[in-house]
Amino acid sequence: MEFLDLVFKFLSQPDQILSKLIEKYDNWIYAILFLLVFAETGLIVMSFLMPFLPGDALIFAIGMIAARGELDITIVIPLLIIAALLGDNVNYYVGRRFGTFILNSEKTFIIRKSHIKRAQEFFEKNGRNSIIIARFIPVVRTIVPFLSGATNVPYKTFLKFSFIGAVLWVALISLLGYFLGQIEYVKEHLEKFIILIIIVANLPLLKQLFISKKAKNE
Repeated sequence: MEFLDLVFKFLSQPDQILSKLIEKYDNWIYAILFLLVFAETGLIVMSFLMPFLPGDALIFAIGMIAARGELDITIVIPLLIIAALLGDNVNYYVGRRFGTFILNSEKTFIIRKSHIKRAQEFFEKNGRNSIIIARFIPVVRTIVPFLSGATNVPYKTFLKFSFIGAVLWVALISLLGYFLGQIEYVKEHLEKFIILIIIVANLPLLKQLFISKKAKNE
């Protein structure tokens, strides 16, 4: 319950939550943010435990906090890019080492089969570009690096697409938060913008769910 309360508070008051963390941990906040982004992208179990972890909303809020001078945007962007890239690499090697076993298992508590199926459909549809596109889609961004390793996508190819995706994801969303965070209207209606970001980020996943359900019914 405490975790759910924290998630709801973050969705409604992300700037206040981050400000309190900064006040409490000072410069250690950079390490905390690094670990949060790394965990969402690098620990495939997160797609099972917290499928809608608001990574996009977190990065947007970080940009807004940086606009107020509480975080250094020149530190945050490269730091979170590295966190996202490392997370992708961990998932890739997990897929390379254990992918066949996990994909062929009838049941697993590490990752939901339904999530794997949707990510596989997305991966097959978009090819290697899915490594970049998936960055902006919750759940899928965690599983696609795993599938890349499991299906033996060449590491150099994976690393190139992963790097591009990490840079675009972190830079675009954090800078969007940074510049919008200087607008008074956005500050006053922040919770609405956070919810909008989460909805937009999940639209491709919801679309895939709708298509899969329709195909199943037919």
